[in-house]
Amino acid sequence: MIQADHLTKYYKEFCAVDGISLDIRKGEILGLLGPNGAGKTTTLRMLTGYFKPTRGTIKVKDFNSSEHPLKIKQLMGYLPESAPLYHNMLVYDYLDYVAEIRGIPREKRLSRIRQLCDLCGLHNIMHKPISELSKGLKQRVGLAHAMMGDPEILILDEPTSGLDPNQIVKIRDIIKQIGREKTVILSTHILSEAEATCDRIVIINRGKIIANGSAAELKQSDASGRILYITLNNAEFTQVQPVLEAINGVTAVTRVDADNSDQLAVRLTCVPDSDLRETVYRQIKETDWLLMEFRQEARTLETIFRELTRGN
Repeated sequence: MIQADHLTKYYKEFCAVDGISLDIRKGEILGLLGPNGAGKTTTLRMLTGYFKPTRGTIKVKDFNSSEHPLKIKQLMGYLPESAPLYHNMLVYDYLDYVAEIRGIPREKRLSRIRQLCDLCGLHNIMHKPISELSKGLKQRVGLAHAMMGDPEILILDEPTSGLDPNQIVKIRDIIKQIGREKTVILSTHILSEAEATCDRIVIINRGKIIANGSAAELKQSDASGRILYITLNNAEFTQVQPVLEAINGVTAVTRVDADNSDQLAVRLTCVPDSDLRETVYRQIKETDWLLMEFRQEARTLETIFRELTRGN
């Protein structure tokens, strides 16, 4: 559906996006994750044609962005982080105005507005001024705006930013419903949001792609190794460290804060694709140390994100 090859964007001497390549499939919900300033918004603006890449190419279906920019824009709906609404207009008047701009014939506008009211849950606010709406409702009006032309591709920049939990759930449900028929690309730094909504996640840091895959695939990557946490009684770190570091496959043993000051808590970093729990347990069993806690860290999207973007 969308192929972006080696997209690069400079702002004077600053490289905001550095050689990103993306292949986005039809009917996919793709999430762009990254810390603030990672290049997410710049990437989306290049995909929509709002920014021209310094280098690289964008192809949407059979259209090249440099040769058919208007045709590509007609295939897309775009909602920036702050929905560009006219606050002095009523919701219905605003959507009717958007429909006119989109070239929808007058006899078809009412039915299209009703369809979007059903999708975005706007029936109770159609005759309210936009200025009186909550941020969550404004985002839903913005979604209706972006969907007015029935685009094949919907691009959303931080669609749930600043919303309360109930509003986030509503926007998430709308995005999932749209994703059944459309290709959706959204940027976010809310990790739970990406995991709950997206089919595939691309993590960007300092303008480069550093991870690409489904949430399950990223959790199974184990690129930085497995982590074991152990809490002991009757043990000193100076004794424990050399014993555990001598185990084949343990790459580091570090002390961490324990819930009980009388206990010793340590963190073992092990080589990727290893399971050393039995070996570590047997080694501890041969000592006088009392094992109080022994657990393997569950890899979450949050821990993976921190590992990959550490030092940003």
